[in-house]
Amino acid sequence: MSPAAFGNDAASGPTFGKGTTLGIVLIGALAFVAVLYWLGTGGGATNNGGGHVGGRGLNGYAALAAMLEADGVTVRRARSKEALKQPGLLVLTPPAQAKGSDIAEIVAARRGIGPTLVVTPKWLALPDSANPKSKRGWTQIHGTMPPEWRGYHDDLAVGFGQGVAQGWSGTGVYADFHGPLADARKVQAGTGPGLESLVETPDARILAGFLTGDGSNPALERWIGMARHPDGDPDEEDANGQFATSYPVVLVFEPDLLDNWGLANQQTGLMARRLVYVAAGMKPGAVTFDLTLNGLGASRNLLTLAFEPPFLAATVCFLMALFAAGWRSFNRFGPPRVARREVPLGKTVLVRNTAGLIRRARRLRLIAGPYADASRERLVHVLGLPRGRPAEETDAAIDRLQARLGGTSPRYSELAAGLRAARRSAEVVQRAAALQRLEKDLTA
Repeated sequence: MSPAAFGNDAASGPTFGKGTTLGIVLIGALAFVAVLYWLGTGGGATNNGGGHVGGRGLNGYAALAAMLEADGVTVRRARSKEALKQPGLLVLTPPAQAKGSDIAEIVAARRGIGPTLVVTPKWLALPDSANPKSKRGWTQIHGTMPPEWRGYHDDLAVGFGQGVAQGWSGTGVYADFHGPLADARKVQAGTGPGLESLVETPDARILAGFLTGDGSNPALERWIGMARHPDGDPDEEDANGQFATSYPVVLVFEPDLLDNWGLANQQTGLMARRLVYVAAGMKPGAVTFDLTLNGLGASRNLLTLAFEPPFLAATVCFLMALFAAGWRSFNRFGPPRVARREVPLGKTVLVRNTAGLIRRARRLRLIAGPYADASRERLVHVLGLPRGRPAEETDAAIDRLQARLGGTSPRYSELAAGLRAARRSAEVVQRAAALQRLEKDLTA
């Protein structure tokens, strides 16, 4: 049999200390919070070569977001429908296959919240897998793919003009601003009734604009010359410190004015910044880039949801229950239960089994005489009395020694005789206990 079967006296101590237990609980709690966080912020990697704010390829808008952040603007990357309802400018970069009804729904919901800037796609970009030096998210252009958003501004037409465009230029008060296009052979422009041009080609193709009947923004109107600031500077606030009185939609038909490829040019980058600022009413405290239309939406963060009504009450109750359980575990009632040996030691087993056998046989009186004899032998050994003498002489010697010590308890010989004469179990136990007390007194 393995020695481990006989147990270990050290098992009476606690398995883990308080510090170890607290560490295990904290690690488990942090792991649980991390699971909640990652469940809520899932949705896939954003740098996947797509034409959105997470894309770092030619057709992405990561550079625009980085430029705004460097300018002190708060940039949000929305991956849920709820995040699109935040105040400030919303930038939509839907893919060519997006549903026009989805875009129209988002824009309509933003009418009373904040301005919206919609960028139409143009390039068909694929991962740059042939280049061994390419990094994650880099893309190659393999043609064009204009939008097919039926259900959103079907009165506007988006297409490519004939010939090579000689760059872009601003209109109105920004007519002196101009710069090159990333690819002058493929220039995407828009046309339609009521469309006012903000940026166009020298041959009057509209690259970015807004609909005059689609809301009012004094900053946009001053851009095209419909209104002028009293001091003549379109970049200043008005007398009330405000620009946007309502929230129109700015349409950018040529994505190279805002994407990573176009922002490689300094002049185009400055125009992109100006477009964003004017679309936001010159006060872009926060700009939200949408990722839901690009298939990168995610569910709500469960950790945040747990601290919002109506789930806040349940969360508070759960935390209170955890605190109570932890407090009780470190402040238990009574001493800890001492672990016993699974198979006790040999002498202990022998005595326990013998006692159990006598108890079950109800023959406790049979051990009265042997117990008295064993008591005499122990006293002879401890007191140094001669061995081998008759029992009566030994008992008398113990009585004389007891008398010299001045004890007031009954004589040893009387207690031993009484124990031998006991017949009931209660008498045996009582007289054996008296004999044991006397033995302790004589040997103390």
